[in-house]
Amino acid sequence: MHAAPRRTAVTALLCAAFALGATACGPSSDDAKPTGPFGELSGSQIVDKAFAATKGAKALSVDIDEREAAEPLKAYLSLDARGRCTGTLTTGATSTVELIKPDDRNVYLRFDEASLREQVKDEDPETQKATLKALKGHWVQGPVSDPDNKDMLELCDLKQLLSGFEQGASGIVKGEETTVGGQKALALTEPGDGGETSTVYVATEGTPYVLRIATKGGDEPGTITFSHYGKPVEAKAPAAKDVVATG
Repeated sequence: MHAAPRRTAVTALLCAAFALGATACGPSSDDAKPTGPFGELSGSQIVDKAFAATKGAKALSVDIDEREAAEPLKAYLSLDARGRCTGTLTTGATSTVELIKPDDRNVYLRFDEASLREQVKDEDPETQKATLKALKGHWVQGPVSDPDNKDMLELCDLKQLLSGFEQGASGIVKGEETTVGGQKALALTEPGDGGETSTVYVATEGTPYVLRIATKGGDEPGTITFSHYGKPVEAKAPAAKDVVATG
């Protein structure tokens, strides 16, 4: 059974957001506002500092809202540097998968009925009925090494999630101070091609973590919100009676 939902849209959203890492992004506006919570640091330096801090986080939660018209995707995952991960992913209007990755060996997935029906839609009615009966409400256990789980589990790897960002951007404009999830933040924006813009919101108090990346316009608008930095991830394997092993 293919466990992972389509990740093309997430990849596109991340690529759009991380266009901030391109080294040739047009005329530089880094030094437009030399004052503010980061003093003399340029927009590029602030963004580099924020992504470095985020990559080094011990634990965090990530909320992805990708609004591609063909098949929107939402995901909310909590993950840590030890490889633990838990959360939900929803593709389209209703197909939702719950995920628990308690270690580097096993992953547990629980599919809602819409997701199960989508995966067996090409099977005969008897097979569809048997699959729903066997899996509905149960967790499916599989190895992390299963290729079918690869795309989904990349969302559980912070370094992989942020791997598209490159240091040394230019053209990043320091904007207004605002709040994200109750935390004070500075907005840093770079115009893109075709009316697309990407804005990174960086915490101005405490560690300068990335709090949100928002992409507007273009073909892949959406947001990625980071929160609960340092909060322990509760990713315990389900009770054996609720698990169906597949590999």
